[in-house]
This record gives sequence, C-alpha cells and structure tokens, in this order.
Amino acid sequence: MTLVAGIDIGSTTAKIVLIKDGLPVVSAIAPTGADCNAAARRVISTSLKEIKMKEEDIGYMVATGYGRRAIDFGNEVITEISANARGAVYLGSEKGKVKSIIDVGGQDTKAIVLNESGKITNFVMNDKCAAGTGRFLDVIARSLQEPIDNFVRLSLASTNPTTISATCTVFAESEVISLIAKKIDKKDIIAGIHKSIAKRIIDLGKVAGIKPIIFFDGGGAYNIALKREMEKEIGYEIYVPSCPQVVVALGAAIVAFEKLSKQPMISKPQNLDFPVLYFN
Repeated sequence: MTLVAGIDIGSTTAKIVLIKDGLPVVSAIAPTGADCNAAARRVISTSLKEIKMKEEDIGYMVATGYGRRAIDFGNEVITEISANARGAVYLGSEKGKVKSIIDVGGQDTKAIVLNESGKITNFVMNDKCAAGTGRFLDVIARSLQEPIDNFVRLSLASTNPTTISATCTVFAESEVISLIAKKIDKKDIIAGIHKSIAKRIIDLGKVAGIKPIIFFDGGGAYNIALKREMEKEIGYEIYVPSCPQVVVALGAAIVAFEKLSKQPMISKPQNLDFPVLYFN
C-alpha cells in the first residue's frame, strides 16, 4: 500500500490531497490563519481520519505554497508553480491538452504557460498588489455589505456594468463608495468590478503568453462571474475543473507519489471522485 500527501499552504487556506495506491482519495481545506504549521496539521488529521489511517502511514509528503517552508515536517518542498502545472496536466480538460493555467488565489494571481509535454515554458505572477486577487473581491464585497455568493449573483444579473477606473484596492473601494452615493445600481457596480479584475488578469496572462486551452484554478475559479468576464476579455472558453482549489495540493501529492513509487502517475478522468472536506 502506497499512501502519500501533498500539502498546499496558501496565504488564505491550507489544502491537502492524499493519494493511495495511485489514486487521489481525499482532500481537506481549512483557513491558514497565523500558524501555517497548525493549519497543515489540521488538514492532515482531518483527511487521515476520513480514510481511517494514521500519519505514520504516509510514505512521502511534499509541501508547496506560500507557507511551504514554515511547516516543520514533510519530505521536501516544491514551488506552487511546478505543483500547479503537475495538477493541471493530470486533470486535463474535456477538450484537449492544457496549454496555460490561470490561478487566482487569496493574495496573488499567476499565469503559467506549458508546452506540448506539459512542461513550464513561462510564468508571470502578480504578488505585489491585491487587485485581481481573491482578497480584492472580499474587500469590495464587504464594502458593499454583500456575502460573496450574492456578490457573484448580482454581477451575473447586471446588463450595464459600470466602468471602474481605479486599479488599487484602496482607491477602488473609495470609487465604489462614491458610485453608491451616486445611486448607481449595486449589481452594475459589482459587474464593473468583475470586468475590471478580469481585464487585469487576462493582461497578466497575455504577458506570459497564454493560449488555449486555459485551465482556471485557485479559489477564484469558483467565481463564475469572474470566469465569464475573463472569457469575454480573452475571446474564448476557459476551463474550470471540478476541484479548482485543490489542484496545487494535488500536484504536490503527484510528485510525492512518483518519488516514493518510482513510477509516473497515470492521468485519470477530469472530474475526480473523492471527498473534499471544508472546515473552519
């Protein structure tokens, strides 16, 4: 029996994927908080409990993500760029090979370009400014006093998005408050925000050289309003897997499996059939 783990310690959430005998069997997601090590321990214990196994059963563990060097256990660390590529290539798309990846996380956005063999040829990362990240959307949603789910629904209902000119989180929040004072419909403001962010993300991707098929992952990929605006901006469909938030952890787990078993991980159908556990 071969059991391995991939842990992605992001700035907002910690994720784990366990692979048993060459198949992903469970994943868990929890807030990272101030202690990366504690967050990692929580997702490990939760996922192991789900499959009735113990930590000593894990034969190899690979850590990745923002806090990968902050944990005091595991066998090796890899970058989230390489882990993302491995996870995306494994999952693939329903329409062919993945050639590019856009990852929208809590604190940064990445655009990654792959060759025919799934190897990374270029990447560009926005980690200096919150605009175009999950944090940006959360800040604006709070300023409009809307939960994120309703925030997305309102955006999709808009037929006349407002132009948002500010590209900084602080200035954008001030601009939104000004638009509310002018009695601009909330849904049009929110749609304008999504349109503005989508343009920034696609512009970043164009710098990297993205091309179809684009694989969209990270927590931001759950936002269907953002996906729609990105597709309008780029001019073609963007693929979102069924489990976008755990793709990087999956990639780390694949590396762990191949290190332990000394054999390649065989790609499986796109929609993985394993439980993803969420807890606070």
